[in-house]
Amino acid sequence: MSSYAFFGALEQGFAFGLMVLGVYLTFRILDFPDLTVDGSLPLGAAVSAVAITGGWSPEISILFAMGAGFLAGMVTGILNTKFKILHLLASILTMISLYSINIRIMGRPNMALLGQDTIVDKFIELTGLPAYQSTPILFALISITIVAVMIWFLKTEFGLAMLATGDNGQMAVSMGVNKDMMIIFGVGLSNALVAASGALVAQNQGAADVNMGIGTIIAGLASVIIGETLFGKRNVSATMVSALLGSVVYRVAIALALGLRLGDFSFTPSDLNLVTAVLVVMALVSPRIKARLIKARGGTR
Repeated sequence: MSSYAFFGALEQGFAFGLMVLGVYLTFRILDFPDLTVDGSLPLGAAVSAVAITGGWSPEISILFAMGAGFLAGMVTGILNTKFKILHLLASILTMISLYSINIRIMGRPNMALLGQDTIVDKFIELTGLPAYQSTPILFALISITIVAVMIWFLKTEFGLAMLATGDNGQMAVSMGVNKDMMIIFGVGLSNALVAASGALVAQNQGAADVNMGIGTIIAGLASVIIGETLFGKRNVSATMVSALLGSVVYRVAIALALGLRLGDFSFTPSDLNLVTAVLVVMALVSPRIKARLIKARGGTR
């Protein structure tokens, strides 16, 4: 792998790191399978692109994107808690609705940001480094900051109530926690992070596309599982860091696979879903294999 490809993988890993944190929040903390992310990632990209072309600063456009993502997540949460629709179905309904909403926001299926200043352009000017080196640093700083804020948040009284809701909803209710509000807020926060990731990706790629969210949930789950497998899950704080690192490892693994050459055989971008499936299977199976090896070694002594 060339250094350019490696930096590109780091760039993608940290850019989608916020999305992975959002997926971790719903699937691991709230125990709420949420497919809304496939729609909220392009939602964040669309809102950011429209805001930037409308004269708003790229930083403010990210905040707008997060607000839109939060509202999308709230809709999923309300459908589940207030209308008693199964969480998977509620998230699917929101996701497919967002496809049309995203086109409405942009006025077309995609929108380019050519000639517009983005947060990436500003950071390149600030550092003076080449784009392929400065962009990973920018996204890493943003992701690490968000991880630190999320760790702090989950240690607050409200955050602990959210953890309790996901761990044991009935116990949380008996302790006076408003379970419905926790789910609505938690799913909203998750999709706000996903939308922020979409805004970063759009500003980095120079365009927003209505189809850019396809496969988001698979990539997010793969990153979470890989991170937990490689870096452990001792506590919530450590697992959040593991999820972010898992996003980076996942993108590096994808870059390695796409650059692999075995004679006349080579992977193409169309093989991305296959490579992702193999990585997830390896991540899920490796702990069991490791446990069996340790057990076997113990038995031979």
